[in-house]
Amino acid sequence: MGIELRHLRCFLAVAEESSITRAAQRLRLSQPTVSRTLAALERDVGARLVDRSTHHVSLTPQGRIFREKATAAVAAFDEALTPGRPGRPRPLRLGHAWSALGAYTTPLLRRWERELPDTPLELLRIDDRTAGLARGEVDAAVLRGRIEAPGLVAETLYLEERVAAVTADGPLAARDRLTLADLAGVPVVINEVSGVTALDLWPPGARPPATVAVTTTDDWLTAIAAGRGAGVSVVSTAETHPHPGVAYRPLPDVPRVPVLLAYRAAAAHPALPRLLEIAREVTAGAG
Repeated sequence: MGIELRHLRCFLAVAEESSITRAAQRLRLSQPTVSRTLAALERDVGARLVDRSTHHVSLTPQGRIFREKATAAVAAFDEALTPGRPGRPRPLRLGHAWSALGAYTTPLLRRWERELPDTPLELLRIDDRTAGLARGEVDAAVLRGRIEAPGLVAETLYLEERVAAVTADGPLAARDRLTLADLAGVPVVINEVSGVTALDLWPPGARPPATVAVTTTDDWLTAIAAGRGAGVSVVSTAETHPHPGVAYRPLPDVPRVPVLLAYRAAAAHPALPRLLEIAREVTAGAG
């Protein structure tokens, strides 16, 4: 078989992006190169892995099964090449998209440093729906909301209250708290990559008049500060991402958001069980 690591990375990029164009941009390759690499992989595997019949490509049933195996293989390769001092365990990489565990992040890191000083815990911010976990860039990830990705296991740590994010000098900022109905009269800014908000949060017939799509937390904050619309996030966003142009207000009429600790079912880091224990303990009673 002629399968190489580049074939697997190319396939995983297409699977994650659901687009050959975006996968090519991420890999810094041309679209024809990505298409040829993917076709070569399918020939070697002997199965069609990607359905190209629509503008947004999707995985076939065989592709979904292969994705889990490819993720584990790439992660194992990257782990084997991870630099480290002789006799020192490799770092446990914990990904997050924007706020980690909020107020519980520091207690988690301090507990880890006291109890496992020989195993570094690296906290990595990756603007991605699974914070790099599906691509094998991290060993575990703090995620929010419902996650549907093959090969991932997720445990709910607690539920987090939502907040509204509005322009600091706008009329909505003058109120102590807000409701979804208050936000229905202005455009809503949505982080399409790692956010926890979509239009279906509002009831049909009472939704905001327009959306402003962004792809990072920083762009989300900038759009709100500029008065392009309002946003909905969670309490930890207000704690970890203050912005002079953005005012956060409680949003009590909206269901809370699950905060998850997720990891891959295959190729788990040996210190992962201890991370789960500490995360449960520091967030106990959170909600």
